[in-house]
Amino acid sequence: MKKYEVAIIGAGVTGTSLLYMLSKYTNVKNLVLLEKYPTIAAVNSQRNNNSQTLHFGDIETNYSLETAAKVKEAAELVAAYVETIGKEEGLFNKTHKMVLAVGEHEVAELEKRYEEFKLLFPKLHKIGWEEIAKLEPNIVKGRDPKEKLLALCTEDGYAVDFGKLSESFVNHAQKSDKNVDVFLHQKIKEIQKNKKGYKIIAEGKKVEASVVVVCAGSHSLIFAQKLGYGKEFGLLPVAGSFYCAKNMLNGKIYTMQLKKLPFAAIHGDPDVKNPAETRFGPTAKVLPLLERHRYTTVPDFIRTSVFTLDGILSLLKILADPTYFRFVLKNFSYDLPFFGKRIFLKDVQKIVPSATANDIHLGKGIGGIRPQIVDTKNRKMNMDEAKIIGDKIIFNITPSPGASVCLDNAKHDAKKVMEFLGKGFKFDEKRMKEELKR
Repeated sequence: MKKYEVAIIGAGVTGTSLLYMLSKYTNVKNLVLLEKYPTIAAVNSQRNNNSQTLHFGDIETNYSLETAAKVKEAAELVAAYVETIGKEEGLFNKTHKMVLAVGEHEVAELEKRYEEFKLLFPKLHKIGWEEIAKLEPNIVKGRDPKEKLLALCTEDGYAVDFGKLSESFVNHAQKSDKNVDVFLHQKIKEIQKNKKGYKIIAEGKKVEASVVVVCAGSHSLIFAQKLGYGKEFGLLPVAGSFYCAKNMLNGKIYTMQLKKLPFAAIHGDPDVKNPAETRFGPTAKVLPLLERHRYTTVPDFIRTSVFTLDGILSLLKILADPTYFRFVLKNFSYDLPFFGKRIFLKDVQKIVPSATANDIHLGKGIGGIRPQIVDTKNRKMNMDEAKIIGDKIIFNITPSPGASVCLDNAKHDAKKVMEFLGKGFKFDEKRMKEELKR
């Protein structure tokens, strides 16, 4: 049985970014990455299963100034990577992006936000009707000329293929001077604690590691609870879907968001692989799956389900909040036969007024699952990053906001791993910051 200093479970963008970080900026010599599927980034990091947006916090209006500052710092690491180290690998498209305010109330809110955020985001600038029309003609086409419009816009927009990014992390890790093993098609059966660390039993492999980092999304909570961690948490798998249209938008267009919700308001994005296709979404609905379109994960959902007595009481308390209740009801209406598409169309028309029901269609096989954590002990929704730290083991469930913070999350995990490994193990943060800089 081969022994490693660090084992990473899960080859999505969270696990692969940590593999890259440890291989490049630490003195760890032996690393292993285990993935249950035969390919890298087969679940939420796969191109069709996310919004392909590198979030900086500039056009996401549910972020506070403090949160936006943290997200910006984290996202800059990914931007630097795709612009420099992965520049020739086709990991992203550059585009303009904007947050659009419609009507007097939203315009006033956005004006206020601009004054608060302009120092943090100096590239962000206000544009009105005429400038919006030059960049995005379909936003003004068919719109009442008396309607007030304002947008905060920047050319610093990134549509990222996070699946390709994951592959890039693995490739560069394997080119390092470390022993980096990558084993695909290795579903993990069990993680066992022992005196030296952990024994990992997969379908075709058995390995030992001093430290383990589980980056398996929703399944991370299953492994955590098996080892006695996170018993107070339940999972509410929220599925996001997207509608598609042809040649509607040139860049990323976000709408004003509700600050209390962890989910993005409806926005329009050009697809990273085919910019002529615009994706509108996401919708949000709860599905009894831990992975989208994979019904074999229903039993796994049951094992981590929030539908216990404490979980149901927690959900009732959450839904008592009118903001959450309206959100759930609205998204439920999107699934109604015939009417659902037309109800969703009203959200699309806030961005593109001339859009018709014939212009949009539900994207087949597009959309992933966000494992929303419910704290059944305190009976509240966990809006932030979901991470559990145990004895020489870390469980990453949901980084916030997703793939945009993967390298920053990897940085923090790398530091913790060095702490776990003990004296003599170091993380070269200074060199990392010098190399991951635009």
